[in-house]
Amino acid sequence: MIHAVTARRSIRKYRSDEVPLPYIEEILKAGTLAPSSKNRQPWRFTVVQGKAKKEMLSAMERGLNRERKNPLLPGSVKLLKGAEYTLSIMKQAPVIIFVANRNGTDIRKDLDTEERIYEICNAQSIGAAIENMTLTATELGLGSLWICDTYFAYEELTEWLGTEGALYAALAVGYADESPAPRPRKDINSITEWR
Repeated sequence: MIHAVTARRSIRKYRSDEVPLPYIEEILKAGTLAPSSKNRQPWRFTVVQGKAKKEMLSAMERGLNRERKNPLLPGSVKLLKGAEYTLSIMKQAPVIIFVANRNGTDIRKDLDTEERIYEICNAQSIGAAIENMTLTATELGLGSLWICDTYFAYEELTEWLGTEGALYAALAVGYADESPAPRPRKDINSITEWR
């Protein structure tokens, strides 16, 4: 089995060491090599570090504060503590890469069936790009964390990023300051139907 697949972990503690620019570029390149539905290549990456990271963290924090009073995700309020923990992880990681669907529509928009199918296809393509990026980070000796808690601050981060399309996720990248054990996985036979 490929080393990066078995060695990859979701890292939640990072050292403060800077990530070399060629490593970040290699991670981004890996994202662009992912398969994409109809070769749309819907991804748009925004690399955030240094001073810009402080501004982004402020936008994330504003979003979490707003979410407590006027939730975009009222059914997920119980998960807000987890998003606050994610914010603390984002503060540690030297690099945050935001991934947007440049062909996407605002998540609050009602979609017709065809638009919904396109969104599903684009989401799969972006998921493949992020997976390539996490595996490349692992191969480079870096840790990463695929972050979806950005949805709690969707409005604030989207405004701050000014990105075309729809924000889908973020990826924290840096040198790991922990070595977590692998999490249990479901047995292949319990989730597979053979016909």
